[in-house]
Amino acid sequence: MIDDVELVRDGHIRQHGPEAFAGMRKAGQLAAATLDLLVDVVKPGVTTQAIDDIVRRNFIEHGAVPATLFYKGYSKSSCTSINHVVCHGIPNDKPLKEGDILNIDVTCIVDGWHGDTSRMFTVGEVRRKAERLIEVTYEALMRGIAEVKPGNTFGDIGAAIQEYAENQRCSVVRDFCGHGIGQLFHDAPNVLHFGDRGTGAVLKPGMIFTIEPMLNDGKPHVKVLADGWTAVTRDKSLSAQFEHSVGVTETGVEIFTSSPGGYHCPPWK
Repeated sequence: MIDDVELVRDGHIRQHGPEAFAGMRKAGQLAAATLDLLVDVVKPGVTTQAIDDIVRRNFIEHGAVPATLFYKGYSKSSCTSINHVVCHGIPNDKPLKEGDILNIDVTCIVDGWHGDTSRMFTVGEVRRKAERLIEVTYEALMRGIAEVKPGNTFGDIGAAIQEYAENQRCSVVRDFCGHGIGQLFHDAPNVLHFGDRGTGAVLKPGMIFTIEPMLNDGKPHVKVLADGWTAVTRDKSLSAQFEHSVGVTETGVEIFTSSPGGYHCPPWK
């Protein structure tokens, strides 16, 4: 999601304790389970507004608050980004079409903690080109997460993502990044999805943040539409994104937003 300037200007990267990890685990699993609910919902003819309604209802039924609802004027409980929309697509009443690819990005607040995750969905049968972009983006995310352990740097995360993506002839979007998260929606640091190994802050146990690479099938350049939210590829190439909220442990990483149902990357197998 978008960087929240007023919350990160001091540059302090928080190190959380076991209570925070428990809170993030609970919030992350609700967010992930909500995306699991949508696996059988996303199909041709369904609107992104209908998807958003399900997200909002499921959060509220579980005693959670949709974090994006009314956030800086945003009016929906999720972001739904289709085809060449990079991120922050606004749900509406236009039906999905056969062959579309869709990122659904959700964040819930549970007992003050934010569970933030996004996942790609396919609408019916999609072209192999689109399916491959989704697969590469998911693998790039997981390679970034594999770098999360004490002593590594944030630059190691970005480099792992960039190296793999560009080797697969995809480009990494530079305009948006991951972020610290916890009781604040957007905290320090900014987590870049490109960079050089050994650079940036050193990872320490207790740090909690999102990793959410956006990869384009064409060039990395994006533009934001007149609504002030929707970011699209300038060359109209396809874009894909996956996001997890993670925490640095004493020995490695905990993924708070893993799919309870095993729905990690479509096609679901």
